[in-house]
Amino acid sequence: MEKIRARLNIGSKAEPVKLRKRKSQLYSKEETCPLDNGVLGVHVTVFTVAFRLINCFLVQTSFVPDEYWQSLEIAHLMVFEYPCNKKSYETLRFSYPLFFAAIYKILHFFTYDAVQLLVWLPRVVQALLSALADIKLYCLIKSLEHSDVAKWTYLCQLCSWFTWYCCTRTLTNTMETTLTTLALYYYPLPGSKTHNSTKYLILVALAVIVRPTALIVWFPLLVYHFWQEDNKLKLITHLCLPIGALTLGISTLIDCMFYGKWTLVQYNFLKFNVFHNVAEFYGFHPWHWYLTQGFVVVIGPHLPFFLYGCTLASKRYRIMLITIVWTVMVYSCLAHKEFRFIYPVLPFCMVFCGESLVNLRTWRRPAACALLISNLVPALYTGLLHQRGTLDVMGHLQTLCDDSNPSTPPLPEVLFLMPCHSTPFYSHIHCPMKMRFLECPPDLTGDKSYVDEAERFFADPHHWLRTSFPYKSMLPTHLVFFDVLEMEISAFLDGNRFMRITEIFHTHVPEGRVGKSVLVYQRH
Repeated sequence: MEKIRARLNIGSKAEPVKLRKRKSQLYSKEETCPLDNGVLGVHVTVFTVAFRLINCFLVQTSFVPDEYWQSLEIAHLMVFEYPCNKKSYETLRFSYPLFFAAIYKILHFFTYDAVQLLVWLPRVVQALLSALADIKLYCLIKSLEHSDVAKWTYLCQLCSWFTWYCCTRTLTNTMETTLTTLALYYYPLPGSKTHNSTKYLILVALAVIVRPTALIVWFPLLVYHFWQEDNKLKLITHLCLPIGALTLGISTLIDCMFYGKWTLVQYNFLKFNVFHNVAEFYGFHPWHWYLTQGFVVVIGPHLPFFLYGCTLASKRYRIMLITIVWTVMVYSCLAHKEFRFIYPVLPFCMVFCGESLVNLRTWRRPAACALLISNLVPALYTGLLHQRGTLDVMGHLQTLCDDSNPSTPPLPEVLFLMPCHSTPFYSHIHCPMKMRFLECPPDLTGDKSYVDEAERFFADPHHWLRTSFPYKSMLPTHLVFFDVLEMEISAFLDGNRFMRITEIFHTHVPEGRVGKSVLVYQRH
């Protein structure tokens, strides 16, 4: 009994027992990710990385021109054809292409700049960054909620068809979404154990540098943080201003180096796209488009789970719901609308979807299976079939470089008679073969009679070809165009001895100037 009394300190003045410090999420002040055994017995990190790499190689289609023309093409010009083309108008941001230019430079330095590596390695890097964002989203929810909520949120994130379709592409929107998700992990949500104002503000600043419209998503979140912060002056003077000034300064310096003059690209972006409404040049949609089509398509089969989750979510997620609504409303006010613009709020939506699945209880697994299958079909179709011809044709044209001999003219010369920027360019060819496409720069002078080259061509293709090539010696060796144009220029093709050498499937849903197939004609 005396031993027991002594051990329990009963009737003694011994010093109190000191508890051993444990290295766990509960006792640690530093943010850690409480990962468990993971998925199907595989660690979450390993599974996520493997999943996104498979995702990367199963997306073999094109989405929009910007995934090449605001990233890989500029990076290729920086590394392999410097100085870059100054014809690019002044909304182009060099900070994002510089990320891929660094990859190209490393490959070039070690003489591994094969075209397949130039095409796939940037996408693999983006896939790894997206995997990191997936893991951080899982960790954030696990630190806030029961592990079941985190697991179902993670499942919703991985099986989202639009995330699958976009997250490995070299789009500024993809990087914006990745940085936004990473920043959310460090954001001071109520009850968050992972918040770090410095880290999240740096990531937000980088997102804004990559794509200035990231401010739309982060505006309500920044206002909420400012409102909740006790020391508001310190937040502004010690964090927001220094971080903002430093990132903007570095970005401006990079842009000025490549433009060869002082310029503030973020201001030019707002001036041309908002104040001058140049974005409307690339398409116009009614104000309700995001509500009736855009958001519905992007969230896809998750929509009923998202709506149900909105009715269940705790108050700590109210600011995330406000951010989703705010972002959709602001983008609805802009004339030019695209699905990818609202992609950055999709991870926010997955939190509410995860909440709804947890609360379904007995119907949870059947609902999850239905969600998985209903997302699998559009994910595989859009990733493997829809709009693949404009990428496949570049692989075909690249063989012309291998077959050509510089000592035996004529060297291949390719003309793309397609809507401008329909295909990638030298980043997918990587040889000095001469190529040209129909240009469509927006008018920045206010000339109401302005018509770009692509519009002039499609208004009268035969006339444009006849006037652009008055002599047969000026003709290119190869023409690339969609099948919808074939009949209209058949007389020109026959008269100049052009023969079809290949037909490449593009889409089951042709629309306007975009056909079912891409045709390649060679002059004999």
